[in-house]
Amino acid sequence: MRVLIADDQRVVREGLATIVAGFSGAEVVGLAADGVEAVGLVSECEPDVVLMDLRMPRMDGVDATREI
Repeated sequence: MRVLIADDQRVVREGLATIVAGFSGAEVVGLAADGVEAVGLVSECEPDVVLMDLRMPRMDGVDATREI
C-alpha cells in the first residue's frame, strides 16, 4: 500500500511516516506540508491512500481532497 501524508506540522508528518513505515506492505511515497503540495504529489507519487490533515495553509485538506 502506497501512502501519502499531508500535514502542516512537520513532527506530525514525520511521526505518521514512522508509524506507517512500520507496517508490513506499507510504503510512504510522499510527504506534503499543505493541500497544494498534496494535490501535486498525488499525481506524481500515485498513492493508494492519502492521510490528510483538515487544517493547513494555502489549501485545507477538504479542498485538497475535492481537488484530488
